[in-house]
Amino acid sequence: MHRPAPLSLSRRHALAAALGLTALSLAPAWAQGEAVMRIIVPFSPGGGNDVLARQLAHSMGEMFKQDVIVENKPGAGGNLGTEQVVRAAAHSNTYLLGHTGTVSINPALYKNLKFNAPTDLQPVAMFASSALVLVVPAQSPIQNVAQLAEALRGKGSDLDYASSGNGTGGHLTGEMFLQMLGAHAVHVPYKGTAPSLADVAGGLVDFSFSVIPAAMTLIKSGKLRALAVTSPKRTRLLPDVPTMIESGVPALASFESTLTYGILAPKSTAQDTIQQLESRILKVAATPEFQAKLAVEGAEPLLGNAAQYRRRIDEEGHKWGDVVKRSGASV
Repeated sequence: MHRPAPLSLSRRHALAAALGLTALSLAPAWAQGEAVMRIIVPFSPGGGNDVLARQLAHSMGEMFKQDVIVENKPGAGGNLGTEQVVRAAAHSNTYLLGHTGTVSINPALYKNLKFNAPTDLQPVAMFASSALVLVVPAQSPIQNVAQLAEALRGKGSDLDYASSGNGTGGHLTGEMFLQMLGAHAVHVPYKGTAPSLADVAGGLVDFSFSVIPAAMTLIKSGKLRALAVTSPKRTRLLPDVPTMIESGVPALASFESTLTYGILAPKSTAQDTIQQLESRILKVAATPEFQAKLAVEGAEPLLGNAAQYRRRIDEEGHKWGDVVKRSGASV
């Protein structure tokens, strides 16, 4: 009977090396010391999404000694960058910095998308949320939310409100506000937050729902009056400003408008990869140092695993999809 010749020592080493490389290739990408994790931000550099992504990348790099880079892919209201991650290969180590606009609002707002973010991406973890602030010109006679609601409901009301553009969080928050009050106001869209707030501060527009960091300078300088924040609880940046729920207006007793931030992966990403990255994100997001950075950007920690992030995306999709449908909002 013919027996195969025993392996030589050198051949055994070669085979062991080959098996080792095979095992390494099957391990999560960031377990390989040289792998680089990419976070795609579907908006331009310098905005709130970009800043939060870079803070997360920096903190993960420091804690886990891994290379994490942020790439900006702006365009089409966040859809270009989102689609890039949808189309990315499972082992590309490419992820999306997701927020409510890109994964929960856009599917209802854009009618001809060639992908569906909630089903074509896998949630990994959520780590933060941010609220908006309702502001009026400092010279406005309106001192609180109740007075604004009364003015909006008044006969012949011709108030208007500014936003940073059609379909943005400020626009749809304004629509939800009016729907809950059963009132009407004219929407005035701008190309960005800065020009919209400048015109509110100048008294050219009656009110606006703005991201908090962008409005802080004008609030502190006395050019804008902050009436309320849209989160369930008061924010650390504006501790003396009540929530919409605290306004005393019965129709607004359940009012909440916040943006959720998290990380999503291509649908075909392996579950062990998802679970390990989920653990790392939540570990970083739980540190006081990272949460202090969030506070500077007007954000609050909102930690949730993949399943909790999935529920959040679905809940926000239903909520904002209804607002879009009822308002007729389009881009």
